[in-house]
Amino acid sequence: MSTLTDYRLIARDLTRWQSITNKKPMVAQQTRYFQANIGNVKTIDAFVKNTRLFNFAMQAFGMGDRLYAKGLMKKVLEQGTASPSALANRLNDPRIKAFAKAFDFAGKGALATQSDAVRQDVAARFVEQTLEVEQGAKNPGVRLALYFRQNAPNITSTLGLLADRDLLQVAQMALGISPLSSHQDVDLQAKNLAAKVDVADFKDAKKLQKFLERFCAAYDAANGGLLNAPQSQTLSLFDRSSPVIGIGLDAMLSLQSAKLATK
Repeated sequence: MSTLTDYRLIARDLTRWQSITNKKPMVAQQTRYFQANIGNVKTIDAFVKNTRLFNFAMQAFGMGDRLYAKGLMKKVLEQGTASPSALANRLNDPRIKAFAKAFDFAGKGALATQSDAVRQDVAARFVEQTLEVEQGAKNPGVRLALYFRQNAPNITSTLGLLADRDLLQVAQMALGISPLSSHQDVDLQAKNLAAKVDVADFKDAKKLQKFLERFCAAYDAANGGLLNAPQSQTLSLFDRSSPVIGIGLDAMLSLQSAKLATK
């Protein structure tokens, strides 16, 4: 199964996949605990000290690898997001900023955890994140595509792509941009990305799907999918300015679509 095929199978019935994930014993148990207890948390200290709640929330926002960073996250929550100088804004990580907005102790105090939105939205994020992690264990490309689908519609500029490592990786591969470009000046990177893609298109479901199909095809090519060519040669096939003659991206997408239709 290719990345494109796997991604399409999930994307075309995402609600069902999320439902399946949500019913898994571990996910269901953790979610019930979070929803039943988060409303009892009235302070930042109480939140951070409740390891089970804190870990659930961190994992929901894609920060399962930062569970140790309680001191940092405490400062993030204390400062909130209202001020441009707030830590959440200065860290240049959209996951941290989203976390601080969801648990807005700085703005709402003891009421930060009382709304149904917190209980429902964070739980939904946990399910989505679990689905991404599980699919990523089988194929990292599918995880990246699902992550992009979930988060790209929320960005407002190419700087938003640059601020998120996973979003940038998808964009670079889909657009045929070398990862080495990440060493360039940030403003130059943003300008070059803007010349190739309009991030407003990610709010259009059809355009977003087409973009992700380009990524999936390129990912398969670069990782020994349909084409078993060296990465540098394979990726050049998707550069419309490249003099190399080979199978084009549109042709690859057609081949993959034909394979999917026969499943």
